[in-house]
Amino acid sequence: MDWKQLFNPEFYIKLQVNGVAIGLYVVLLIVFAETGLLVGFFLPGDSLLFLCGIYSELLMSQFVSTTDFLNVTLLASLISIMGICGNILGYWVGSKSGSYLFKKEDNLFFKKKYLYQSKDFFDKYGSKAVVFARFLPIVRTFAPVVAGIVEMDKKKFMFFNVLGSALWSFTMVFAGHYLYELFLTQFHIDLKHYIEYIVIGIILITTFPVLFKMLKKRT
Repeated sequence: MDWKQLFNPEFYIKLQVNGVAIGLYVVLLIVFAETGLLVGFFLPGDSLLFLCGIYSELLMSQFVSTTDFLNVTLLASLISIMGICGNILGYWVGSKSGSYLFKKEDNLFFKKKYLYQSKDFFDKYGSKAVVFARFLPIVRTFAPVVAGIVEMDKKKFMFFNVLGSALWSFTMVFAGHYLYELFLTQFHIDLKHYIEYIVIGIILITTFPVLFKMLKKRT
């Protein structure tokens, strides 16, 4: 297997083991890992969810649903639940680790600079950072951890956690699904033929705020 495929969202969606499709379970695990295991900052988050919308029929083929809308809603709901659970684990890690993570040495799966960037983001936006972070790569991995470290009120954290996860999952999945249908029916353009461009475009759009802030701090 080409290791570069690990950065390709389409690879996870179409993944099979012994002819059995496991894409849905892999997607849910990635969403959980991105915030719950502190190792997901390099995983394809936003682009993965957008492509899930495009490939919703494939991902949900093992479920019996009456309508296409229900199919996509169920997919977005499952992703949202995993996002909520991941944030809860991240909050717990932060509350238990305290300042330990700020002293931890960098390794392949942990970069301390991202933790500091997330703390700056949290200091700027407060509780709402839990919602905003969902739409920012890297930051969404460490924001719930920072919330735990600063001992954010648990009820307030859960409110913004649920709100952020729902907005993120439903926005990205529904956008992917219905934009795909729009382009196919109105313009006869199959977005599946332009997956690479879509992924690159989403990565550029979502990472621009983070890169802009990093460059601004250096000037």
